[in-house]
Amino acid sequence: MASNLDPEEAARAYRERTVGPYRNLLPAAAVRSIEEQLSGACTVEIAAFDELAKLLVASPKLLVASPKLLGDPGASADVDHVIFDTAPTGHTLRLLELPAAWSGFLETNVGGTSCLGPLAGLAAQRELYAHARASLIDPTRTALVLVSRAERAALLEAERTRHELEALGITRQELVLNGLFHAQDASDAIAAAMERRELDALGAMPAGLAALPRTEIPLLPFGLVGVTALSRIAETLNHPRRGDSVSQTEPSREADEARAVLEGAGARTLAALVPALEAEGHGVVMTMGKGGVGKTTVAVAVAVELARRGHAVHLTTTDPAAHVHEALGEAVAGLRVSRIDPEAETRAYTEEVLRTTGASLDEAGRALLEEDLRSPCTQEIAVFRAFARVVAEGERGFVVIDTAPTGHTLLLLDAAESYHREVLRMAGSAPAEVRALLPRLRDPAFTKILLVTLAEATPVHEAAALQRDLARAEIHPFAWVIDQSLAPLAVRDPVLVHRRVHEARFHAEVQALAPRWAVVPWTDRERESPRLELCTAQTTPARPSSPSTVPSTP
Repeated sequence: MASNLDPEEAARAYRERTVGPYRNLLPAAAVRSIEEQLSGACTVEIAAFDELAKLLVASPKLLVASPKLLGDPGASADVDHVIFDTAPTGHTLRLLELPAAWSGFLETNVGGTSCLGPLAGLAAQRELYAHARASLIDPTRTALVLVSRAERAALLEAERTRHELEALGITRQELVLNGLFHAQDASDAIAAAMERRELDALGAMPAGLAALPRTEIPLLPFGLVGVTALSRIAETLNHPRRGDSVSQTEPSREADEARAVLEGAGARTLAALVPALEAEGHGVVMTMGKGGVGKTTVAVAVAVELARRGHAVHLTTTDPAAHVHEALGEAVAGLRVSRIDPEAETRAYTEEVLRTTGASLDEAGRALLEEDLRSPCTQEIAVFRAFARVVAEGERGFVVIDTAPTGHTLLLLDAAESYHREVLRMAGSAPAEVRALLPRLRDPAFTKILLVTLAEATPVHEAAALQRDLARAEIHPFAWVIDQSLAPLAVRDPVLVHRRVHEARFHAEVQALAPRWAVVPWTDRERESPRLELCTAQTTPARPSSPSTVPSTP
């Protein structure tokens, strides 16, 4: 049995459960006020978690790549195991923190209100949240599987996640290393560089991560979408070196069909996008997409190139993983780097509210305000306001924003729409940058969004869904970027040959969806530190051992 949790649908049901009982009891204006309180990103988050929590307690065994199926003793009693595929790391950690965060808030809140409106609905969930937390930290019932590539940045993020989950009491953890590559053609410089990079990363794996029980899955020459493809993983796990072994000959029929698509990829460089990105002389460039697709690398490359061209640039991130500094390396003239720190922003926002709104309250009123500010929703509001301030800086120069993975980004954009509606209703009550945020994001001359993806099924399809969500908010991407592609490269290793051909269908999908696109070839980034070169050299992904092994562009 398989199912998909839709956060938006969960939020709609949550709002109706909360508002429905009041429709025939309160004036229409009061009902609209409650609906408005429940229209923001925080409601989406807590509603989604409610759906997760309802399914957890009764299942005998839970394998989590997040927290699905947490709390209702009966919702999953008819299954032996529940396997939950979660959102990217930052979002997953946020969800896993919610049981403790909301339980603590409900235990200490006596005023009966929160940023979600009346607390009656949340209080009724108190027992559910307690069950959810108990299930998550019970090692006999829940195993959390960290999935990572054998790449330095990915392993560091996995270690950070392991440590934070352990602090939450989730101690039964396992590690899956996915896509391990074993070169079959020693003469292929790209293949040799790939294998060397992975061995270097594994040799430097953090000790805590290395101590976890581990499963290794090789890089396969085919995609893993569909039952037939997935069924082949079992053979791969039983015979690891056999699973990545393929014929030495190129799949000719597929190759013929793919050739036209692949031959044009090398000409679509990231550098070709830069003149249009800088045309207005100021503005915002945002990289968006699924976690791990290269958003940070693309954001850094674009920011560096804009700075090289003489512009003042502010590079910042909303991603909890925050790898911007590592990807940038040494300082670049004209480029300022920062991070939107949720904890720091929450402290600053709380102090501001107490200093302004709280100044005119009596002791009891101030106590209620302080209580409300302890709600987990306060962080969402604080981060949103910081995001609005950063976007406003685009009026004076260039701002390049490396956004969080798709789920978090959509929460920010959902908050933008919710706040914009509130501003229209109560003009003048919000900071100027908040009032102007949504119009700025909707202005294609001011905000240029780069959807970053890999030439693989899930990243492309998730980016397509993100593009549809953006369109509903009247925001349209400027371009797509296909990162770490084999298409512009001449490879000989049989696994890479097959994967290069397999990429063609996803290049074609991107071309059908994108107003414009660019292709960034695979490169040994950790060894060669090419972040300064993505906009200037597109076809030299690995330092060859001798001039004769340099791959040529087809």
